[in-house]
Amino acid sequence: MTDAEWVAVRPLLPVPRWLQGRGGQPEAYCHRALLDAIRYLVDNGTKWRAMPVDFPPWDRVYAFFRRWRDHGLVHEFHDRLRRQVREQAGRDPEPSAGVIDSQSVKADAVVGSDSRGFDGGKLINGRKRHVVVDTLGLLLAVMVTAADVSDRAAAQVLLAQVAAAHHLLALVWADGGYTGSLVEYSLAVLAVVLAIVKRSDDMRGFVVLPKRWIVGRFFAHLMRSR
Repeated sequence: MTDAEWVAVRPLLPVPRWLQGRGGQPEAYCHRALLDAIRYLVDNGTKWRAMPVDFPPWDRVYAFFRRWRDHGLVHEFHDRLRRQVREQAGRDPEPSAGVIDSQSVKADAVVGSDSRGFDGGKLINGRKRHVVVDTLGLLLAVMVTAADVSDRAAAQVLLAQVAAAHHLLALVWADGGYTGSLVEYSLAVLAVVLAIVKRSDDMRGFVVLPKRWIVGRFFAHLMRSR
C-alpha cells in the first residue's frame, strides 16, 4: 500500500484484543506488512510457502489471514471501506438500491467436477460468480457456484443474504434472466423490488443499458485485477 492508502485503511482495521485490554499478546509484525503480503499472494497467485522473504514469515501471514477469515473480519473490513467510499461520494452509508448479475468463467483443469459445471448459454465449463453491487459499483455480496446453476436459483439465496445485511435495500435492477417467480418472491418475502431491465429486440451490437452497465463495469474491473 502507498502511504496515502495506509492512512485511509488504518483507522478501519479491527482493533486487536490486546489493545482493548482483553488479553492476548501484541502482534509480532505490523498489520501493514501482513496486508501487503496477502495482497501480493492474491495478485500473483503464489503459494503461501512461496512468500518472498521481503514479507513476514509465510506461516505468520497465513495465521493472520486465517484469523480474519474465521472471525468474519475480512467482510467487516470490506464493509467499512465501502461505507467510507459511499460517504465520501455524498451517499448514505447503507445502499437503498443495487444491481445483480452473474458471470461464467472457465475453471482450471485442477478444479474438481463437484464444483464446476457447463453453462450451455455461454458454452463455458467452469464456475459462475453471482454478485450484487450498489449504484456506485461497490460489492455488496458475492456467491460462487458451478456454471450450470441457474441465475434465478442463485439469486434467491443471494438476494436473501443482501436483504438481511442491508435493511435499507429496496430496489435491485437485473437482466431478463431473472424474470419469473423470482420477481414475486423478492417483493413478497424480501420486500425488495426486482426491476428487470430488458434489451430491446431491435437493438444491434453493443448497447449500454440503464443500470446494468454498473455491474458490467464491476466484472470488467474484476477481470483486470485479482
